[in-house]
Amino acid sequence: MGRPELMLSLQFADPSHRTHLPRHKVARWIRAALSAPAEITVRVVDAEEGRLLNREYRGKDYSTNVLTFDYSREPVVSADLILCAPVVAEEARKQMIPLEAHYAHLLVHGTLHAQGYDHEADDDAQEMEALETEIVMRLGFKDPYS
Repeated sequence: MGRPELMLSLQFADPSHRTHLPRHKVARWIRAALSAPAEITVRVVDAEEGRLLNREYRGKDYSTNVLTFDYSREPVVSADLILCAPVVAEEARKQMIPLEAHYAHLLVHGTLHAQGYDHEADDDAQEMEALETEIVMRLGFKDPYS
């Protein structure tokens, strides 16, 4: 079975992490989590834009690592994934993991959200985390939850 088709737009409002997110890797990480064709925009933002978006759309007044805005799931997954560069970098540093590995995990996580996976309930969280772990490890990274 071939990989799902992906139309990818990659935007850098915060260019400091451009070298950590080459287009071919971002596409590979997203495709690994897709089960259907997709049109996905990935936008890397600074702390100010991350905080503004999180406050406006989730009512939480802080920057978060990844936000997923899913618009459709069928017949094509359509979503925006917003990555907050300073938050991602700080989390990777605290967890003592490579920045690239953390970005890969968050892109897989956001892509699963775009397809309807959630982690609010414990059962859903276990299912989503198991799938994330499987995908991330298949990509050659360590278990993000270990």
